[in-house]
Amino acid sequence: MSYLKVDGKEIELNEDGFLAHPEDWSEDVARVYGRLDNIPELTDDHWKVIYYLRDYYDRFKIAPMIRKLCKDTGLNLKEIERLFPPGPAKGACKLAGLPKPAGCL
Repeated sequence: MSYLKVDGKEIELNEDGFLAHPEDWSEDVARVYGRLDNIPELTDDHWKVIYYLRDYYDRFKIAPMIRKLCKDTGLNLKEIERLFPPGPAKGACKLAGLPKPAGCL
């Protein structure tokens, strides 16, 4: 079992490094994950994607397809890949506190 240290607390992670308990998510968790993924500061565009993913997941219990994410946020795939170097699925979903998307390596 591994943990993410956030503000002196240990947040439990699953075997893939995603939150074991999605309710543990906070903006501080996203910031720590970001630093671990070489994103020193989360910009307005990062937060736009993160909150879009969280809202979509809350409503549909699944992460959106990349194409829908791009269309609804107004960001193209290259911009999202630049924002989330580990990839739009794994990187963005992890920072948003969502489970690892199916089919994501």
